[in-house]
Amino acid sequence: MSRLARICVVTLSVIVFLYVGLGYVLGKTNDDKSYRALSVYGEVLQHIQEDYVDEPNMALVTAGALHGLLESLDPQSGYLSPREYADYRDRTKTPQRGEAGMTISKRYGYIVVVSVVPDGPAEKATLRSGEIVEAIAGFGTRDMSVGQANMLLAGAPGTVVKVAVVRRGKTEPQEISINRQVIGPQHIVADRVADDVAYVRLPALDLVDVNELRDKLAAFDKQGIHKLVLDLRDCTRGDVPDAILAAQLFLSSGKIASLEGQTVAHKDFMAQSDKAEWQAPVDVLISPSTSGAAEVLAGAIKGNKRGDLVGERTFGSASEQKMIPLEDGGAVILTVAFYSTPDGKSIVDEGVAPTVEVHPKPLDPSAGDDVEDAAPLGPGQLPKAGDPVYDKALEMLKGGEAKKAA
Repeated sequence: MSRLARICVVTLSVIVFLYVGLGYVLGKTNDDKSYRALSVYGEVLQHIQEDYVDEPNMALVTAGALHGLLESLDPQSGYLSPREYADYRDRTKTPQRGEAGMTISKRYGYIVVVSVVPDGPAEKATLRSGEIVEAIAGFGTRDMSVGQANMLLAGAPGTVVKVAVVRRGKTEPQEISINRQVIGPQHIVADRVADDVAYVRLPALDLVDVNELRDKLAAFDKQGIHKLVLDLRDCTRGDVPDAILAAQLFLSSGKIASLEGQTVAHKDFMAQSDKAEWQAPVDVLISPSTSGAAEVLAGAIKGNKRGDLVGERTFGSASEQKMIPLEDGGAVILTVAFYSTPDGKSIVDEGVAPTVEVHPKPLDPSAGDDVEDAAPLGPGQLPKAGDPVYDKALEMLKGGEAKKAA
């Protein structure tokens, strides 16, 4: 089938699905607008069945409709066919699962790399944040959900998955092989970087990292260190409840974040004075490779005027998903709630903006857009002079521009 014909089938299949879906909705409502819309969909459906050049494969049409409908909502929502959902259940039963070591989302209609795990499989294969993944294991990502992509990227440890990647400044994809491996716990990097300044990098936000962060903050305080650079760049893994715990280490009062959805009751997450560990100034490094739970932590520090955010706007993906099994054996991954910053701004819609915007410079400024981004800092590695985001935060802290605890 030609590309044009395929696009037509997928587009029209969305209409077919909406026809069926609205039929279900109308069984529960007397909304006149929905009824009129259903009449239009029914008319279009009749023309598809009677006038389309070929007899449509309704199974493929329906699957395409579901993918298109859910993708129109947000990047994290998606549809799993009965076969894909069965594969998903089998994979979750495996105690050790190999992965590619990268966080992905969807932008520009394709899968994109949000961040890579330092020294992980994707980083070793030279993938970088912001690159477009055009195909995974031979399947194009244009009509692929994030859930499907993650399943294709995962597999037995030691096996290889091939991806076609469009590098920044390039137009043609490059095929890259990624050796899957089990990704173990990622530990924080922390050390004194100046007489009165400490540096902490959170590679992920889980309970291990939060406990390590608490211990390091207490140790720095005992050492008489009174200023902190908190690096959340490339931090995309972890859960929001652990981000809440991390934020409470820096806030003695105020709202950390809010959660709300159509079927999820509004909930505010608040600071607790007895959990505050760090009362001294803190500045936070952020970038487009900061997403999810890390955005909640960054938003809490900014929203309570606790410190400056230095760098670039974060990716925008702090939300909650629910897996809903379907009667035919498939499943829907549906975003059911969004997190918002203390001032009520949706993180998914807007990301978290820096208070001081600083763009990292390329490795070779004379080479222009063809220069690849620098690899993420490796395990245990501290940033070096010449990192403009880090340098700016350090300069601000030494100048006393950071905010003290609320």
